[in-house]
Amino acid sequence: MHTNASTYFYGFSLGLSLILAIGAQNAFVLKQGLKGEHVFWVSLTCAVSDAVLIAAGVSGFHGLILRAPWLEPAGRYAGAAFLLWYGGRSLLAALRSSSTLQPMGSDPATLWQTLAACLAFTFLNPHVYLDTLLLIGSVSTQFPGHGFEFGLGAASASFVFFFALGYGARLLRPLFQRPRTWQVLELVIGLTMWSLAYGLLHGS
Repeated sequence: MHTNASTYFYGFSLGLSLILAIGAQNAFVLKQGLKGEHVFWVSLTCAVSDAVLIAAGVSGFHGLILRAPWLEPAGRYAGAAFLLWYGGRSLLAALRSSSTLQPMGSDPATLWQTLAACLAFTFLNPHVYLDTLLLIGSVSTQFPGHGFEFGLGAASASFVFFFALGYGARLLRPLFQRPRTWQVLELVIGLTMWSLAYGLLHGS
């Protein structure tokens, strides 16, 4: 028999295991944390977005997704296009002079520009719908009468992870005082974005 506490921690464990994988959204949050730009709002936006999608999945919205097969390829192509564009930006940044690669070396993006990019990373990623609406939504049906506790646990994992990643990144700032380190990060982010875009275009 499932209890409220056991259901909550099951949801928390599942949510955390899904979100730990390296992805475009996590890379973006890490970069914002290193730069110290809009960290609270970026972390909050990612966590709240996940919570909304998890709530929709637990509420049964995953059934609607299954009945609209056109959504999956549309999301894949839109997400791939965005990742190719953003990855290209990072690769270009990695090739620029060292003076522009310092975290605080250029004018920071406005809050609205940053949040727009954050939302794009979240909602143009088809995998977020697979994880939240389909997987978490489907697993929640194994806990009849405890769907709220399960969803709350999964959503809590997102809040813990994104705020830990965003604010924990400051511990790495001394390392990123060296332009070469920042250049390597931009290169890794760019290649990661393009790799994810390739996976989306090939249906993986």
